[in-house]
Amino acid sequence: MRHIISILVENKFGVLARIAGMFSGRGFNIETLNVGPMTDGQFSRITATIVGDSEALDQAIKQVNKLINVLDVTEYSSGQATERELIMVKVNATAGQRSEVMQVCDIFRANIIDVSQETLNIEMTGNASKVTAFLKLIEPYGVIEMARTGNLALKRG
Repeated sequence: MRHIISILVENKFGVLARIAGMFSGRGFNIETLNVGPMTDGQFSRITATIVGDSEALDQAIKQVNKLINVLDVTEYSSGQATERELIMVKVNATAGQRSEVMQVCDIFRANIIDVSQETLNIEMTGNASKVTAFLKLIEPYGVIEMARTGNLALKRG
C-alpha cells in the first residue's frame, strides 16, 4: 500500500539519513523523497511516499517521531492532502513536430522552458496520474532526459 508521510524536522546534519534508515531498516520502499527548508531556514519538511503494510507503518511512524530533531510526523490518508509533482523533460522536437508537442503541453498546462533546434525542455506540475498521462503522450517524440520530484503534499483546509 502507498502512504504519504510529512515530517517536520530541525534543519540539522544527518536527520534525513536517520529517517531514511528507519524506514528502509523496517522493510519499507521509499518511492519518492523530497526535502526542503521552511521559510526561516531552521526547519525543513520531508515528504516521503512509502510503500508498505499499514500496520507496520504505524509502528515505524512512532519510531520516527522519537528521533532527535523530529518535531512532527503526519500520515496523509487518501483525500486528506493536496499532492503535486514537478517534472522536467527534454524531448526531441524537430520543426515539423514542434506544434504537436506544444499542443500536448497546452492540454496539460505544461511550460516550454528552453528551445533548441532539435529539442524542447518542458516543465509540468500535477498529481502523479496527470504526470504519468503527460509522459505517455510525450514519449513517442523521444524523451532524451527527465527529472521528476515525486510527491509534495500539504494537508487540506
